[in-house]
Amino acid sequence: MIIKRDFGYGPEGENRPLHIYLPENYGRTDERYPVTYFFDGHNLFYDSDATYGKCWGLKTFLDQWSKDMIVVGLECSHTGNQRLEEYLPYAASEEFFGPLAVKGNETLEWILNEVKPLIDREYRTWPFRECTAIAGSSMGGLMAIRAVFHYNRWFSKAACVSSAIGFCPDGVLADVYGTPIDPDTRVYLSWGSREAWGEHDPMREDPRSASYRWNHAIARQVQKSGGTAWAYCQEGGGHNEADWEKQVPGFMDFLWMR
Repeated sequence: MIIKRDFGYGPEGENRPLHIYLPENYGRTDERYPVTYFFDGHNLFYDSDATYGKCWGLKTFLDQWSKDMIVVGLECSHTGNQRLEEYLPYAASEEFFGPLAVKGNETLEWILNEVKPLIDREYRTWPFRECTAIAGSSMGGLMAIRAVFHYNRWFSKAACVSSAIGFCPDGVLADVYGTPIDPDTRVYLSWGSREAWGEHDPMREDPRSASYRWNHAIARQVQKSGGTAWAYCQEGGGHNEADWEKQVPGFMDFLWMR
């Protein structure tokens, strides 16, 4: 069951709809559920809602998956560069989109101070960090990296899919190297061999590519802290929902079933 509800985004005073998945048996039991928060929530469940007409197929996966959980999709702004700014937690090079305001941390505070309390209050969740994950792709993946390190007190798991590390690699790595995390943390990191920064051989995993180096550096730091990480190159994978959908079973099992 998908519930769509309007919700105010405090930093801008604008509407950011929530796309909430509840297990099919939600109304028939008193059970509580873990929660995964996803950025770009409009792209998760239905092609008709997705920006480019193709979703992640997440409802289809969850309906048949062996673990019941609540998923909260956080819709972004669709105006100008607002999404980029709201999903940017570090200062970025201006060569890509010109000057951008860094509002990603405001967005994460909004999730923790406004969205999560609502979800925990109005739905039957397990609110503890051990039962809370965060996920996203591209700029959303960048935000998931920031969240699981800098807000590790609240998020024990993260799926960082095709993360836009190339906009701000120095800030990302400085944060990762300088932030301790709990040893029960699990982090999935992925990139497609046909994406940007896979410049050497776009058809296969290449250790010379920047994406390889960045994601493996983050994975090593997770492991150094005692956590568990999986750095995965999707061979032939591009920067799009169709390829990200193929990764869903792998990262959901990794985060929640092992």
